[in-house]
Amino acid sequence: MSNTIFAFGLGIGTQNKEGNWLEVFYSAPCLHVEKGTLDALLESTNYEGGNSTLVLEEGDLNRLHMNLLKAGNIEQAELASRLKASTKPIILCVLATDEAPSNPAEVYLKLQLISHRLVQPHNTVLDGMFGLLINTAWTSEGPIDVKELADRQLSARMEGRTIEVFSVDKFPKMLNFIVPTGIRVGDAARIRLGAHLAEGTTVMHEGFVNFNAGTLGSSMVEGRISAGVVVGDGSDLGGGCSTMGTLSGGGNIVIGVGEKCLIGANAGIGIGLGDRCIVESGLYITAGSKVAVLDENNQVVSTVKARELSGQSDLLFRRNSETGAIECKTNKTAIALNEALHAHN
Repeated sequence: MSNTIFAFGLGIGTQNKEGNWLEVFYSAPCLHVEKGTLDALLESTNYEGGNSTLVLEEGDLNRLHMNLLKAGNIEQAELASRLKASTKPIILCVLATDEAPSNPAEVYLKLQLISHRLVQPHNTVLDGMFGLLINTAWTSEGPIDVKELADRQLSARMEGRTIEVFSVDKFPKMLNFIVPTGIRVGDAARIRLGAHLAEGTTVMHEGFVNFNAGTLGSSMVEGRISAGVVVGDGSDLGGGCSTMGTLSGGGNIVIGVGEKCLIGANAGIGIGLGDRCIVESGLYITAGSKVAVLDENNQVVSTVKARELSGQSDLLFRRNSETGAIECKTNKTAIALNEALHAHN
């Protein structure tokens, strides 16, 4: 057995009536765990190695508390002690290696590693995760299996209560699991668990960030960051703009936005942008769009498909207001973020 493991988490789980996990909350997931903590897990619980998910009893937590203290992992030791008071099941999820998840507890651990900024998007394996998650009603009384919702609503009404349903989805709100430091979010419902919001990110009310996607630095997000899309430091997404993800027509192409870019209001991209690029408001560029490449005198030097320009830096994309043609020229305008918007995150 290796002396290190990829990740582990102590979590609080919610099950449906059949005993299947709807969600697991990990308040302090750990990445790249070393030998002392690994030995504490082996000595305190039934963990025997590999990727494993266990339900812990009070005795397990007592032993884990003491052995983690001996290993010098004070944070996890205190968490183990505190979780003894939980009225809900306590889960130990250990990922010895970074492989495709095999159960919901592993999916939730990986999503929270991303949202805790321990792992950047695309840096952990999430293959097959959709098939492991149960469609869930996220309500004022916590997660409820959709198949059990009607009965729960009836019971609540009989007791004079109303269960408010916020969404029906396989993914919950990220902010119900972790609020990273140094961010502002106008509407929590528009940030899915598994989003990565870097320090200095502001997501306004019309902004949206999907799982395994997000920002790597200060950004003003008023548009859509689709699944798998990563936005570099200093880039802004204007109101109503869109980045095409693998779930919205991007296929297997991973769309990314470099640093200090600006995607204008109601614009969109189906190609990657390098650094210091601008896409004019209202212009949607798909990979197959024909683009006229202009020289410094605004003369057409070639016509290419947009995918041939994907990932290149210092480009300005615009639409010719007379001909309707999409044009591209070198961006000589420095992109400066409005510092006042980001100074008080």
